[in-house]
Amino acid sequence: MGAALTLYLRQLLPHRSVLLIEEGGLPNEEGATILAPGIWSTLDLPVAQQEQARWTRTQLETALGDVQWRPRALAELHTQETPGARPTREALADFPEALHLINPEQLPFARLDGYAATYRPGNVALNAAQQAIKLGANLLLNTRAVPLPAVSAQTDSGSTGSGLARLKLERLTVTNTHQIVTHETLNLRAGVTVIAAGAAGPALAEHQLGVHTAHGRAYQQYPRLEQPSREDAPILRTGPLTLRPQHGGYTLIPAPHHRDPHGYQPTAGHLTGVQTGLRRELLEDLVALMPAVPALAAEGLQVGRSLSDLPGAWVSLPGGRVNGWPLWEELTPEAFLLLGGPSADTLGLWVAHDLAAELARRQAAVGERQPM
Repeated sequence: MGAALTLYLRQLLPHRSVLLIEEGGLPNEEGATILAPGIWSTLDLPVAQQEQARWTRTQLETALGDVQWRPRALAELHTQETPGARPTREALADFPEALHLINPEQLPFARLDGYAATYRPGNVALNAAQQAIKLGANLLLNTRAVPLPAVSAQTDSGSTGSGLARLKLERLTVTNTHQIVTHETLNLRAGVTVIAAGAAGPALAEHQLGVHTAHGRAYQQYPRLEQPSREDAPILRTGPLTLRPQHGGYTLIPAPHHRDPHGYQPTAGHLTGVQTGLRRELLEDLVALMPAVPALAAEGLQVGRSLSDLPGAWVSLPGGRVNGWPLWEELTPEAFLLLGGPSADTLGLWVAHDLAAELARRQAAVGERQPM
């Protein structure tokens, strides 16, 4: 979303300078973006956000280069009949391999979203950043940005004008012993700062700017299920788990149970006395689902021996809710927070564009020409 915001700012405010700062390397190498499910679907989306989701889809299909966009049905499986559901065997008649993964007797009903799709969020970040740079955006890699409270600006007449955002930039390097250290510190002033640091964003706002937010975060893991998946295999969703076809198998996408408490450090769990790499809540979910999804009880489930064996990342929870929608929030007149969360795949680009449009509107109203 931060890379997309940079692109939209260049499109809407071409006369302003924009600097994209990445703590790691290329914009798709760090954080939860590279592990994001990349599932676009309007199933269960409120009516008010349907148009936002369709706008995002248009961007993903046509405006951001190759993001490996692939239309793919999504089947939501239920133990009881729900509005719009059909018998599971009927709904998945065209996907026999999916019926081999689940127990239709345990999950007899299914709702099918034939308009869903999958894509690569990492490619979105990379392509958006590259397009922004071609339009004149500046990029600073391997740099940690620390926002600081704003200071008053001085106009040409010497009177105090609007505030300027401040940033401390720590240029990072790797030593010959593979330690990441700061080799240079710079101070920067800007008209506006946008914190787009994923789940770390709210903490930056609170600790550095003194602005408390109600947002939370949860540590998510994404184990693999090595069961064959064809190119047209559907996405399967049941209860707290989504099975996303990827790389010839399935990536398991768990739904967050709750926000993790401040200071929590992810730990692995035990199953029948055996150490695994999955945290306990996820283990319990998978065990409970095994009767309905027998494939989880087969050899293809990868649980690892330690936490480091399984890909995982911190995911933001806007508003502290596990089903919170992506948003932007004004922290101070000079600083904004951009936050994604579990629904960022479907709505994140629209939210980034909405913030860019709001900044353009304010700039037009003020008519200033200070750097951003």
